[in-house]
Amino acid sequence: MTLFLIFLLACAAAGATGVLFPPGPWYEGLRKPDWTPPNRAFPIVWPILYILIAIASARLAGLPGSGTALALWAAQIALNTLWTPVFFGAHRMGLGLAVLALLWLVVAALVIAAFGLDWIAGLLLLPYLAWLCVALALNHAVWRLNR
Repeated sequence: MTLFLIFLLACAAAGATGVLFPPGPWYEGLRKPDWTPPNRAFPIVWPILYILIAIASARLAGLPGSGTALALWAAQIALNTLWTPVFFGAHRMGLGLAVLALLWLVVAALVIAAFGLDWIAGLLLLPYLAWLCVALALNHAVWRLNR
């Protein structure tokens, strides 16, 4: 339980960047694709994902040979934390796209590492990777539509 709470706290800190750098009028004024999820979806989806990420991470942390997976976890949470201030804070859509692409790669590697250690942890991380596919496509579309 302690490991879960530590990972959940780290996820909450990453999620707090959304409070510090909210989308606001700048984002509302951007052109977006028709398939953009409604704004109300984001504060529902992210807490669920963060809980799943924390559960998966706590499962991995107690396993022998989990060093690579935990290093990937640390890299993904850093990139996750970085994206919001880059995109919403600095309004750097292209750089945000680069951060998000790197985040996707790191999470994909984390999923592979997790499946090698604990298949449940791997499954718990799949919704995160799926949502990052949506986020990456959305970031790319917004960048392309607003150059």
